[in-house]
Amino acid sequence: MSADNISTMLERIEQDNVRFLRLQFTDLLGMPKNVSIPAKQVGKALTDGIGFDGSSIEGFVRIEESDMVLKPDLSTYTLLPWRPREKSVARFICDVCKPDGTPFEGDPRSVLRRAMEDAAKDGYVFNTGPELEFFLFKMLDGRPTTQFQDVGGYFDLAPTDLAEDLRREAILALTDMGFDIEASHHEVAESQHEIDFKYSDALHTADNVITFKFAVKTMALMRGLHASFMAKPIHGINGSGMHTNCSLAKDGKNAFYDPDAPLQLSETCMHFIGGLLKHAPAITRVANPTINSYKRLVPGYEAPCYISWSASNRSALVRVPAPRGNSTRVEFRSPDPTCNPYLAFTAMLAAGMDGVRSEIEPPEDVHKNIFHMTSTERGHNGIETLPGDLHEAHSALLADDLICKALGPHVVEALTNVAEAEWDAYRTTVHPWEIDRYLATY
Repeated sequence: MSADNISTMLERIEQDNVRFLRLQFTDLLGMPKNVSIPAKQVGKALTDGIGFDGSSIEGFVRIEESDMVLKPDLSTYTLLPWRPREKSVARFICDVCKPDGTPFEGDPRSVLRRAMEDAAKDGYVFNTGPELEFFLFKMLDGRPTTQFQDVGGYFDLAPTDLAEDLRREAILALTDMGFDIEASHHEVAESQHEIDFKYSDALHTADNVITFKFAVKTMALMRGLHASFMAKPIHGINGSGMHTNCSLAKDGKNAFYDPDAPLQLSETCMHFIGGLLKHAPAITRVANPTINSYKRLVPGYEAPCYISWSASNRSALVRVPAPRGNSTRVEFRSPDPTCNPYLAFTAMLAAGMDGVRSEIEPPEDVHKNIFHMTSTERGHNGIETLPGDLHEAHSALLADDLICKALGPHVVEALTNVAEAEWDAYRTTVHPWEIDRYLATY
């Protein structure tokens, strides 16, 4: 970070009348954390970083090796538009480093950067464009409920959609923060919404996903609502997904497009699909990281649960949307918005690049609705099933050396600790369903 860049940034912070800065980073679970500093400390933060104790952060380090340093990324500077402009609050997203300045191997942002640098060795830039769905629920006595805020349906318009004002305010705030918003609409389920923003390189997009969730939750809370990105908050209706459009660019051109190839999809694209499908079980561990995630990945609610691809079929795990040319992309449909986007994009990129480098051919594309196939038909077509729960998904991750290597041993060990603790807690808890089902009977 040059002295000129720091000087320019200090001038901008002064012009923006910033009183406090939030130095933001994410833990292993993708939860945003921050250290707040007064503006007069920003020079030190930009030059030397700000030290903090990493031992209490999920998935970071043990107490005997806990000293960490936050290094702000100047390109991520933005004002928080919901704070008063006369006493502005700004934010930097930070990289987490060790005291000697080297990247901390447990920092999810560093993990994704490492994967992107690996792809760059072959000349590729990985672009992603996620579509985040979320529910808006009412609050009761300061706590979230699962009571719907509105009863609108897919693409419904106000006055049925009572959350239209909140969506509009969120879009305005996100636009002020540098987002290029492409669309927003009511989703299929009651009180479910989606806001789409333009694709970018995966690191920038992952930053945007964290910012997006934080901003939407903040704007909702200001209106007395709770924005939930939980994968399946209510039984019997659609859950919330994070369909992720992705592509590789090389020499400034879309590497997935070939006007002379079948379906106009290049060999690079086909091999990338092959890699995604080969490593899909392991990717699932980080794309669907909670116990609840697997309540969404069941037949009947639009979410994919079968390992397959198609040029049009929305029941497939990987779909190729119709646009071609520079808009050629594949849509990976299993992730949900509880995922840590840095880790999910890392696993997707590692899988796709394995496909490209090893020239993995995908199976035949599936035209038929897979949800309507029998298990015999799926077996005949070589269609396997995604892991059915967190325990199975984590076992798939541990069995996949390539994805484990991309994430790094520190992250894999931390994910193992989380998965074992979550699964044991879930497995030993007596759930309301069991009481309803068995108490009166036995």
